[in-house]
Amino acid sequence: MPARKLYFEAIRVGDELPALAKAPVDRVQLSRYAGASGDYNPVHVDEVYAKSVGMPSVYAPGMLVMGMLGQLISDWARGGQMRRYNVRFIKMVWPGDTVVCKGRVSDRHGSGGRYFVEIDLWAENQRGELVMKGSSQIQLFYSLEDENRQRSGQSPIVVEVPRESLATAQQASAGGAAATSPSAPEEGEEDDERRTGASSKKTAPREKPAAKTATLPTAKKAKK
Repeated sequence: MPARKLYFEAIRVGDELPALAKAPVDRVQLSRYAGASGDYNPVHVDEVYAKSVGMPSVYAPGMLVMGMLGQLISDWARGGQMRRYNVRFIKMVWPGDTVVCKGRVSDRHGSGGRYFVEIDLWAENQRGELVMKGSSQIQLFYSLEDENRQRSGQSPIVVEVPRESLATAQQASAGGAAATSPSAPEEGEEDDERRTGASSKKTAPREKPAAKTATLPTAKKAKK
């Protein structure tokens, strides 16, 4: 039975993605990844070479870990389209390390029949140390009805969704005046507003966001 699709109307800021724990990285996996990607950098597959350049062992390519985080997104955003994905490499992943991928909804907004969810992403090893951090933007149908309308050639459901983020939710809960200030638009949002025009904003219903507060985990420092 296929997994149920995910729709924008069901998502709230602060929602956590189900953690994805990968099997411990081993040298066979590194060799297979080299063959699949065409990246035969010897520091990832040749133990003798890796030690000759000062490394204690071979280590996983950053793109392999990036792919693990990408799997977390694709498993969660069923039926969604990834519009942006970027990461920052923090710490090396060695053979024997177990990578746990995590994520949290940090922002949601919609205009002109297009709906976007922003995700904060991070990966940790078995010691709880941060090895990678990133973010992604996913575009989703607003609802099952919206998907059925668009797939049948009809116009999308238009609901104006004010930007709702972790930062503004935290400010609102603290009673800060800055919580009512608009944040800078993300890439692509200004284009949506220009296409839809001011008239669409006046006629489209507005969704009432439910404010939630959440904090991102901080990286644990490795013991020396």
